[in-house]
Amino acid sequence: MTKVAMMGAGSAGFCRMLVEDILSFASMKDIHFALMDVDPERLDLVHRSMQRMKEEHALACTFSATTDRREALAEADFAISMIQVGGLEPYKLDVSIPLKYGIDVCVGDTVNPGGIFRGLRHVPALLDMIRDMQDVSHPEIIFMNYANPMAIVSWAMQKIYPDTTSVGLCHGVQHTTNMLCKWLEVEVEECDVLTAGINHMAWFLKFRHNGNDLYPKMWDKIAAEGPIRGEEYRFEMMKATGYFMTESPGHLSEYLPYFRKRKDLLELFNGPGFSGETAYYLNSCLQHREKYLEEMRELADGRKPVPFRRGYKSVEYASNIMNAKLTGEITRFAGNVLNKGFISNLPYDCCVEVPVFVDRLGLHASYVGRIPEQCAALCQSNISVQELAVKAAIEGDPEAVYHACLLDPLTAAVLAPHEIRNMVDEMLEAQAPWLPQFKPRSSHAPGHRIGRLPTGVKSLAVGTEVSSKKGHYD
Repeated sequence: MTKVAMMGAGSAGFCRMLVEDILSFASMKDIHFALMDVDPERLDLVHRSMQRMKEEHALACTFSATTDRREALAEADFAISMIQVGGLEPYKLDVSIPLKYGIDVCVGDTVNPGGIFRGLRHVPALLDMIRDMQDVSHPEIIFMNYANPMAIVSWAMQKIYPDTTSVGLCHGVQHTTNMLCKWLEVEVEECDVLTAGINHMAWFLKFRHNGNDLYPKMWDKIAAEGPIRGEEYRFEMMKATGYFMTESPGHLSEYLPYFRKRKDLLELFNGPGFSGETAYYLNSCLQHREKYLEEMRELADGRKPVPFRRGYKSVEYASNIMNAKLTGEITRFAGNVLNKGFISNLPYDCCVEVPVFVDRLGLHASYVGRIPEQCAALCQSNISVQELAVKAAIEGDPEAVYHACLLDPLTAAVLAPHEIRNMVDEMLEAQAPWLPQFKPRSSHAPGHRIGRLPTGVKSLAVGTEVSSKKGHYD
């Protein structure tokens, strides 16, 4: 019997959707789902609702539930991660502390100080999972991670454990392709796309309908109608670079130094929800938390029937990957992997998002070659941040945290170096309960303790003047 460990199964809505996806394949009708979460209450609700779904819809699969990570991973053929270390409490700090300093985000879970700190929390937990997989899981287990920040955690996992197959999965390519096809009035099944770059900043390098390039049609439609309402950020970047990007507009705007630094620009480009609204995702999670739990209780207690869409398949990649590994039915997806020369003008061994093929032998990432220089440069501005965040998460190095935030494009557009340092110190102190790797350490860098400037300082203490005029300046 095939076994999949669902790590962070308390993310019940997403977990249930993946269960439906998996059961849509004949190859996995009798699969065993090992549900695992550190929150016993949420885990119990999910487990009971899944059991009821099995009974109500006469499903052949089986379910178990445990708060023990190793038990869930024992003999597993696949594992899927949906974790959120600390839940919403540290996420509130990810958003609120930077906002106090002027860094305005829509989502804030993959870049900027909030995304970096989420990486500091998630990397140790995911590395622990893989360590357990190596001890107790099937030797050829495939670990599929959905937890953000995707590039940072995928980089760390594949760097530290290169012999365990892991890959980062997202849905930006699928959702964006569907949106563009609807806008252009073409069938998505008749279209071919090639995207490559980094997670949330990959580029539609090729976009074709029945072999015909769709970019001319896109340019004509923009000229005639303007951009899709709510997609102003992405179309502005298409005009700037010549290529469309894969991530939702509000999220994309966080990766760039151009927009979220001024109130007038936010008013010009922002839309509601994921189109750019300040703190939208956090506020949505907080607003619906109790409603969500009550709905889960109703399903678990039998007060409502548990929905199950037989044969339904979402755009998520995980089930396709599993089916391909089990049956040899080859599939292709956009995966986050270490760059082994796949994109030749991005750094070797950084984390890139490229086409990956799957068969019985496993995952096979594809060579893309060079991407346009302007696209590579924008990716590189975030890759440097990701590299430092990986170092900080693995080594517990607070100065690397500061340097990651120092180089973040949006943060650098809003704050001066001393303001960034003060913000990082405040975030490290506030999130200490979820960052055990930093507890015995503090920064010993001279710049952390010598000549520190408070935020809002109006004047500088300076020494004597020393002439630096030389040569042709004389």
